[in-house]
Amino acid sequence: MPDVDPELDVRKLSKPEKHPAIFVRFDALAIGGSFVLVNNHYPRHLREEFKVEVPGGYSWEVIEDGPRVWRVRIEKLASTALPRVLTDTTVLTSGQLDATGAVWTLPMRRRDLDSNIIRLAARERIDAHTGPDLDVLIHVLDGTGTLTTEMGEIELPPGGLVWLPRRSRRAFTAGPDGLRYLTVHQRRQGFVLDPVSASERTN
Repeated sequence: MPDVDPELDVRKLSKPEKHPAIFVRFDALAIGGSFVLVNNHYPRHLREEFKVEVPGGYSWEVIEDGPRVWRVRIEKLASTALPRVLTDTTVLTSGQLDATGAVWTLPMRRRDLDSNIIRLAARERIDAHTGPDLDVLIHVLDGTGTLTTEMGEIELPPGGLVWLPRRSRRAFTAGPDGLRYLTVHQRRQGFVLDPVSASERTN
């Protein structure tokens, strides 16, 4: 008699509880292990999350397609999320910016790192502020700019690799052709700039 996949019925869970519970079950699987997800609607957003978090590392088979109950068999194909290419930074020279000025951010929710690509227009400035309680690594992708510190200015050439120690004071000014740089640091839950008064800023 063939083995029967265990079921994970999330119909009675609140919406914020569903996806974490599903990924806890998925993470606990051995390679080749599987379970059947039971839900009261087709889990479209969950499928999109699996595509982002573990592309190529799972299989997805709908075995009951409504109208009242949906059952999806999810199998684990790899021990961890697989390495992959996330984007081509050479084509991210334009696009819509988010509230932080980022044209790209790491899409995965389950991660230990934060990473962004920041784009500043010609002569655009990020005012002086105290950085987070995290070390930050910056790689200048293209353009030029100036990093203003407590003790002076540092030129930012294309290809420059810059270390920003935690809580260090910094300001950025883009050069005549703009500035685009990649940031990498430990993940943080929130970040609020600590502005300085006009008299404290370094011009």
